[in-house]
Amino acid sequence: MKALAVVTALTLLPLSALPASAAPRLDWKPCATEYAPTLECANLQVSGTVSIALAKLPATDPARRVGSLLTNPGGPGGAGVTVLKYGGRGFALDKPEMAEVRQRFDVIGFDPRGVGESRPAITCGPDLHDPAISRFPKSRADYDKLIAHNRASGTECLKRTGPELSFVDTWHAADDVEAIRVALDEPKVNWLGVSYGSELGAVYAEKYPKRVRAMVLDGAIDHSRPTRLAVIDETIATESALKDFAKWCTTSADCVLRGKDALSTYDKLMATPGGVPSKQLGRNLTAEEMASGFYGALIIPAFWPELAKAVEAAAAGNADGLAPYSQLDPSYGAYRSIGCHDFGSPFTSYADMRAMQGVVKTLAPHGWRYTEFWDMASGCAGWPVPSAYLPRPQKVKGAAPILVVGGEHDPATPLVWAKGLARNIENSALLVDAGYGHTGLLNSACVRTEEVKYLVSGLTPAPGTVCR
Repeated sequence: MKALAVVTALTLLPLSALPASAAPRLDWKPCATEYAPTLECANLQVSGTVSIALAKLPATDPARRVGSLLTNPGGPGGAGVTVLKYGGRGFALDKPEMAEVRQRFDVIGFDPRGVGESRPAITCGPDLHDPAISRFPKSRADYDKLIAHNRASGTECLKRTGPELSFVDTWHAADDVEAIRVALDEPKVNWLGVSYGSELGAVYAEKYPKRVRAMVLDGAIDHSRPTRLAVIDETIATESALKDFAKWCTTSADCVLRGKDALSTYDKLMATPGGVPSKQLGRNLTAEEMASGFYGALIIPAFWPELAKAVEAAAAGNADGLAPYSQLDPSYGAYRSIGCHDFGSPFTSYADMRAMQGVVKTLAPHGWRYTEFWDMASGCAGWPVPSAYLPRPQKVKGAAPILVVGGEHDPATPLVWAKGLARNIENSALLVDAGYGHTGLLNSACVRTEEVKYLVSGLTPAPGTVCR
C-alpha cells in the first residue's frame, strides 16, 4: 500500500522518546474521585511533543510495600487513568483476591501515547465508523468504497492528531513505560497487563529484559502470529463462545431465552432485512453492528444475562442493548490507529479479501459478522499511515520469570496465542484458565489468586497449573 506523500514526509520528523535518564520525576497531585478517594495524578513528558497521563492508588500498607505496579487495561486504546478513577474495577481491584495488591503496591494506571488524557490525543473524525460501509464487501465496488473510506478516515485522523500519529505504535509505547519506571525511581518494573496490555508488556520485556521484576500477561496476544492467522484463530474462538452462550441459555434460569433455541434466535436477528431500530441512535443497527455489540458482552460471562435480554429485545424490534458502543465512542480512533500500526491489513486485493471472507464464514457460520481481528484487518485496508510494528518473530531473553495467562474459552484472545507467547519468552510460565470469558483476571478467582501470589513473591505457579 502506498502511503500519502505527506504522511511519508511527516514520518521523518524527530519524535523519538527522550533517553530514560533525561525523564523528569513525577509531581503527583491529589485527584480524588467518588470511587478512588486517595487517587493521585501526574503527567510525564517523554518527548518534545508527547506527554503521558498517569494515576496512582497508593499502597494501603506502606510498611509492606513491594513497589509500583504498572497496569494496562487493554485496547489498544484503553485508558489506565480512567480505570483507576473508577477504583480499579477494570483490574478487578474490587475483588477480595486482589486485596494484597492494594495493600502492597502503588497501583499505577497510565494512558499510553495518543490515548485518553495523554497528549496529543489521537483524534479522528465523526465518520470513522460508517454503518453504510460493510466490513464484508460483496463486490469490487463495495471493496473500493471500503478502501476509500479507510484512507479518508486515516487522513482525517492524521490531520486532527498531527505527525505524532505515526508514532503511536506499541514499539514506541514500550519506551514510554521505561520512562515511567525511571520517573517512579523504581529499579525494576512490576506489570499487570490484560489483552492488549499483554502485548505492550511483552514488547517492554523484549526491549528492557533486565528491568522486569514481575510481569503478568493475561489474555495474551502473540505478536509473532501473522494477522491473517490471528483472524482465523479469533474466528474459531468467537464461534465457540457464541455456542457456549447458547448452551448456557438452554439451562440457566438467568437467561430469558431459556426454552428457546438461542442460536436460531441470534441467526434470525442477524438476518433481519434492513437491520433493527435503535431508539437511542435514531436509526437502524446493521447486522454487523449488532454482532459487534453482542461480542462486547459475550466476552464477559457475567454480562450474559443482560446480553440475553438485549437479544430478546432486539428480536422484538429494539436493538438499543446491542448498540456497538466501542465503535461509536471517540476512543475508537485510538483503537484503530494503534491497531493499524501493530497488525495492519493482510489483504492485497478484493479477490484476496473475498476468499478470506469465505474461510471466516465457513469457520463461523453463526458468529462471522464480528471479531476484533476481522475489524482490524478490514478497517486497516487502505489506511494511509504506514504500519510501524507489524507482526514478526519475537523473543524475550534475560528477563525474570514472566507469567502468561490464557483461557480455554476466551473468544478475544484464544489460548493458542498464550501458548505461542509463552514459547517466545525464555523462562516463562503458562497458567491456563479452564473457565469462560476474556482474561482470567476479570473472570476467575483462581487466576486472580495465582497472579497475586506471583506478583508479591515473584514465584510462578507450578508447571501445568490449570484454574478450574
